[in-house]
Amino acid sequence: MNQNAMLHADAVRLQRGGNVLLHDITLDFGATGAVALIGPNGAGKSTLLNILSGQLQPDAGTVAWRGEVLSALSERERARRIGYMPQRFEPYWDVTLADLLEMRLQHRDAAETALSRSGLSHLARRRWSALSGGERARGMLAAVLATDPPALLADEPGAALDVQHRLALVEAMAARGKRRLVVVVMHDLDLAFECFDRVIVLQEGRIALDGAPAELLHSPQLDGVFGVDFQRIAAPPATLLRARRRAPDNERSGTHAH
Repeated sequence: MNQNAMLHADAVRLQRGGNVLLHDITLDFGATGAVALIGPNGAGKSTLLNILSGQLQPDAGTVAWRGEVLSALSERERARRIGYMPQRFEPYWDVTLADLLEMRLQHRDAAETALSRSGLSHLARRRWSALSGGERARGMLAAVLATDPPALLADEPGAALDVQHRLALVEAMAARGKRRLVVVVMHDLDLAFECFDRVIVLQEGRIALDGAPAELLHSPQLDGVFGVDFQRIAAPPATLLRARRRAPDNERSGTHAH
């Protein structure tokens, strides 16, 4: 274990039925850093994030926070250390956004302040059922960040947002990584490689790649993980990925089936 790790996963394994969803994954995360977790559908990204946040217990291996086993901490203690933002959230009651933040912060004035800082004051009295998908995502993020947890783990937080708000959200998360730990499941590869300082690539429940974006962006293994041929397009200061569907093996080799 890295002695400087704040969050540490040691040989984490999860199986459901006859399927192994995560294969003995070991990872270290420091106290700061913006980390993107990417991979094809079914690679295990959301499952791993659930385990790292303590929402789900592995069948084998452990997750520790500064040496303390995460599962041994109370739910309140885990929430104080790790802010978790799921893909979808449905409160038991159809509360207003202000109510949701007040329940988390235990104070109405603090809730109002958090909404104001997030630019959501105009939605404060709107009930959850009346919010759009993007508004819900922004509201959930405001609720999670209101207590300024040392770590933020978010599962595709920009999926329901328009382009403008998605860019703003991702840039804000990347900036937060300069003073806190941020781990985000991403499907937008260009944003993952452009905005985050570490990228972890999962494939079939295993870590295929893990490193700085500049190191991984040109790796042929990245193409193999996603089963496509990426064209790397220079767009300074970034490099964009354009996916091309792979030709069948017989076309690649110049042979034809008979």
